[in-house]
Amino acid sequence: MPPIRIVLCRPSHPGNIGAAARAMKAMGLTDLRLVAPERFPAKEAQWMATNAVDVLESATVYPTLNEAVKDCVAAFALSARPREWSPQVLDVRSAAGRAVEINDKVAFVFGSESAGLTNEEMFACQYLVHIPANPEFSSLNLAQAVQVVAYELRMCVDVAMPFARVEKRATVEDLEGLYAHLEDAATRSGFMEPKSRLRERWRRLFSRVPAFEREEVNILRGLLKALMSRRNGRHEPKE
Repeated sequence: MPPIRIVLCRPSHPGNIGAAARAMKAMGLTDLRLVAPERFPAKEAQWMATNAVDVLESATVYPTLNEAVKDCVAAFALSARPREWSPQVLDVRSAAGRAVEINDKVAFVFGSESAGLTNEEMFACQYLVHIPANPEFSSLNLAQAVQVVAYELRMCVDVAMPFARVEKRATVEDLEGLYAHLEDAATRSGFMEPKSRLRERWRRLFSRVPAFEREEVNILRGLLKALMSRRNGRHEPKE
């Protein structure tokens, strides 16, 4: 199994955390990350984890989603709701195939039981993933959604051919640095107005690239730096 992380954002019921850990272990996943859980650790989580308490006890807790996925090269956001502005949209089977193909640190991100993911959390990811379901009742329990994703990942791993690993892939943190650099350049050049939707648009644009290499991100940032230096009347050497 590739190094795939399951990230639960703001889970409100500790029983769902334990059930998610059990679903993960049954499919060979062990890296559970929690973002601002309402109650953790908790006995209810241990009860529902059954024989997957080891996954539960090794789970790491983070204050924000960006902290939880910053070392990943891609993040897949799960949502049952269509969004007007979103990263590239995939069904869960296609998303599992993409994650296994990347064969590097990736995260599948789940929102809270009551509200799902916020728009800000969704745009911290490169893909929006949906689980095909009854359109009149498409909402799954959190642990059930984790089970479906874990199963699809397991199926892909069992049938996939080995893939060559690309060294030095760009992490989510690298991409966030690029987005911040783009925003700074667009603002200072007067290209982007304060209420512009460009932030969402370039995130959506770059989400169509399966996986950036770190060198590619550095090239883009070097170009932005050079262009802004020329605009400000400075000529800096190439990096």
